[in-house]
Amino acid sequence: MVDRLPRRLAAILYADVAGYARLTGQDEDATHRTLTEYLDRIATTTERYGGRVMHYAGDAVLAMFEAVADALSCAAQVQRELQACNQDLPNERRVRFRIGVHIGDVIEDRGDIYGEGVNVAARLESLAEPGGICISESVHSAVGSRLPFDFEFMGEQAVKNIAEPVKAYRATVIPGVALPEPGASPRTRRQKSNTLVVVVAVGVFILGAVVLGGWQLWLRGEGVAPSEPEALLRPDKPSIAVLPFTNMSGDPEQEYFADGMTDDLITGLSRISGLFVIARHTSFSYKGQLLDIAQIAHELGVKHILEGSVRRTGDAVRINAQLVDATSQGHVWAQRFEGSMSDVFGLQDKVTSEIVRVLSITLTEDEKVARGAVETKDTRAYDQFLQGWQHYLRQTPENFRQAITHFKKAIEIDPQYSRANAALAATYWESYKRYWQLGSGAIRAIEMRVLAQDYLAKTQTRPISIAYQIAADMLLHEQRYEGALREAEKAIAADPNDADGYATLANALILTGQPERGMRTVKRAMELNPRYPSFYLYVVGLAQFTMDNFGDAETALTRAIALNPLDRWSARLLLATYGYLGEEERAARLYETINERDRRGFQNFLDPITIRVAAYWHPFKNAADAERLAEGLRKSGIAE
Repeated sequence: MVDRLPRRLAAILYADVAGYARLTGQDEDATHRTLTEYLDRIATTTERYGGRVMHYAGDAVLAMFEAVADALSCAAQVQRELQACNQDLPNERRVRFRIGVHIGDVIEDRGDIYGEGVNVAARLESLAEPGGICISESVHSAVGSRLPFDFEFMGEQAVKNIAEPVKAYRATVIPGVALPEPGASPRTRRQKSNTLVVVVAVGVFILGAVVLGGWQLWLRGEGVAPSEPEALLRPDKPSIAVLPFTNMSGDPEQEYFADGMTDDLITGLSRISGLFVIARHTSFSYKGQLLDIAQIAHELGVKHILEGSVRRTGDAVRINAQLVDATSQGHVWAQRFEGSMSDVFGLQDKVTSEIVRVLSITLTEDEKVARGAVETKDTRAYDQFLQGWQHYLRQTPENFRQAITHFKKAIEIDPQYSRANAALAATYWESYKRYWQLGSGAIRAIEMRVLAQDYLAKTQTRPISIAYQIAADMLLHEQRYEGALREAEKAIAADPNDADGYATLANALILTGQPERGMRTVKRAMELNPRYPSFYLYVVGLAQFTMDNFGDAETALTRAIALNPLDRWSARLLLATYGYLGEEERAARLYETINERDRRGFQNFLDPITIRVAAYWHPFKNAADAERLAEGLRKSGIAE
């Protein structure tokens, strides 16, 4: 029997020139010179994004990456650079590449890669437009909304020498949005490990462990602010991160189910007060990457990692799970759980129960009671919710529209399904705040707010953390401050590890005149969710601004906008911050950028930023805090 060659999972980029034969036929020497220059550019950009060019085949390039986000960002950067180069050439002489990106198994042998993963990437390349990018379903699922791309589904494509149709997406960068800066891949970090050891050793000797911890955080872009370095310390309780479970169903459309099972395991563990559980947002940032368990545990400050796979075939469900001690990289426990969809909640509970047992965690009486409760007894409603939740997490207007469809189907099946009602409330409330139109203009902003309130009211039979968070946010904007604080505290009581709950409470504390306590609370959110979203940095900036620390506020708010260029809250607050810092030119540029983006994205129905509008979206309880915001905006030249 011939041994099967070893395979590995990789992100694959395949690029090829459109119309190469025509170009060489017109002028072979000029085409070759241009192609050589462009291939060098592609190789350089690939290395910057932590990838490796595996081989060239005439006018084609094959590259491999360890992180799918790096592969897609590299593809977009390549197309941007080559588009700029082509501006100097006549249209008929421009060399345009098509690029395909895929995640799949490859065989790595003698410095090259082979296998179906490479073949699929090459077929995706052929589906791309000249100067464009085409990605597979696996890339689309792995990236989600983490990168500033719009994705257009191209349908199932029958391609040469691939047995099953390939689900393809056209990927384009959102206009006016910057691509993420290249970061070192795990492979690059390992290559530089010896140098880093020396640097770290010197740093410890000179600065001490505390300062070094803050420096590492700053390098990763995950600290609170340069003036307040703070290391990720292991908590004094059992700590765990749940990595995204692999979809082993053989059907990419079941990706939402595997992600949903991972989500529910995180939620189930998160509700246990005797555990420290890393938030879903951070855990899923590792999806689509080749995983180094020890490195991940070190980055997140946890001792245990839970990983596994989910297979769903018809009504049958199988979960393979293993708990790893990151300090020894040994398996603490591994087990397979099999059952049917009708017992899917029981399977999840078995996994949670085993973790509680092996980590010797004592549950409170309330936690014992809560574990026996299920949110819905109808798995059809649960399945619709999971499909909707997958769209909700992508955080775009189109995905919100699709999420609403699934959430409504879930509550048609089970009207008492609190989680689905809470998700609808969140979807409508966030759309209201972002000025997103979810229909053909039929649903006005005020109607979305009313719908959010209506669905939120339906969660009262079994409130959950996200429902309390939405309630707190709504009450803040109604200037019902004490009620907002109570709801935010209920969110944490319902889920002691919900990082977003702590961020919500921190925001409420700051707006009600308690910035120091708010700062401590948002730091807790950042510990639970080290790869936090821009909102956390906005809350940090809000606290610093309220305490007159305008330099630190600028740092946090600038980073928030870098993470999410559409973050209007941080932008308004940064305008006021620039006013106090005397940065009139930067304020003017930011003001113009915001208004230009709004004109482009909202079809001119948004008025320019004014002090009155900013006051509505930053509802301070204390008059002095409200006046601080207004005066900063006046100093930046913003109208009343």
